[in-house]
Amino acid sequence: MLHVKYKEESIDVIKSFIQQNIKESKAKGVVIGLSGGLDSAAVAKLAADSIGPEKVLALMLPEEFTSRKDVEDAKSFAKSTHIEHKIIDISPVVDSFQMLLDKKIDPLFLGNIKARCRMIIIFHYANLMNLVVLGTSNKSELLTGYFTKFGDGASDFLPLGDLYKTQVIELARRIDIPHYILNKAPSAGLWEGQTDEKELGITYEDLDKILLGIELGYNTEEISSNTNIPSKEVKRIQELVKKNIHKRKIPSIPKIGIRTIGLDWRE
Repeated sequence: MLHVKYKEESIDVIKSFIQQNIKESKAKGVVIGLSGGLDSAAVAKLAADSIGPEKVLALMLPEEFTSRKDVEDAKSFAKSTHIEHKIIDISPVVDSFQMLLDKKIDPLFLGNIKARCRMIIIFHYANLMNLVVLGTSNKSELLTGYFTKFGDGASDFLPLGDLYKTQVIELARRIDIPHYILNKAPSAGLWEGQTDEKELGITYEDLDKILLGIELGYNTEEISSNTNIPSKEVKRIQELVKKNIHKRKIPSIPKIGIRTIGLDWRE
């Protein structure tokens, strides 16, 4: 049976990763969009533990539909972790986009706009203070495309990028993320009542089993028989992973030169 296991070395690997990348970038520290959710809290805690809380800036960027509890949870967490934090209400910016584009804009499209507004502000502070942007996306989100391209998907480094969501949950327990964050239903907070699992149409537990099967090179029936998940659902996730390849790659470039970025140029 397919089972996503937590790797004991994960915490040490991520801390070393953060330390090494900060050193190489010659930055003064990191900036993180702190939502009040599990992933951003885990990244903030790992950063504080690896380079010191004084080198971590957390930005809380609420808007009209942001849960007040999420904001309070993010504030409480930042204070308990001793990291600097700022709250910037992005509602005026979002409202301006709605007026400019369409007052009845689709909630999903509006969610993308909100994510990109946050990205602009986070990168502004990174430039202003010589910080690097730590993204908070995990492997489950990256593979299924469950992020906004050039929004929450934009960052300098992704500490959780090789951990499935269920592995992040276990990591969060081990680094003592508080229960008021740990026990929340995962949500991007883009509109009222929105949750990740509702939007994805599958639990993270089942999703991660399917994604592990894909990673191991299993076919549809092998994944289905090793997870007891219907093959129809397995196929849906396989198609979701394929459909979102573009979100995990830089824009395609035609081959003209000797070495081409994204094809055969090695950094």
